Amino acid sequence: MRKSKFTEEQIIGFLKQAEAGVAVAEICRKGGFSDATFYKWRAKFGGMEASDARRLRELEAENAKLKHLLAEAHLDMHALKSVLGVKR
Repeated sequence: MRKSKFTEEQIIGFLKQAEAGVAVAEICRKGGFSDATFYKWRAKFGGMEASDARRLRELEAENAKLKHLLAEAHLDMHALKSVLGVKR
């Protein structure tokens, strides 16, 4: 997954500028990102503070690690069943 070049503080700052009345097109032009990126951020981080957004990213990373561990455990179980000849 591609890592964002913007920090949580910057993203929340862009969203707060839009809430203050600055045009979205102007924010995007100054920040160097597309309108679609802005609206995706707003859908994901709207109404959050920077600390909330940082915690959300940490939880998403932890969730990805747990999914990876679960997938590995399923592969190990499948391999053991095929070696031992256990039927389902």
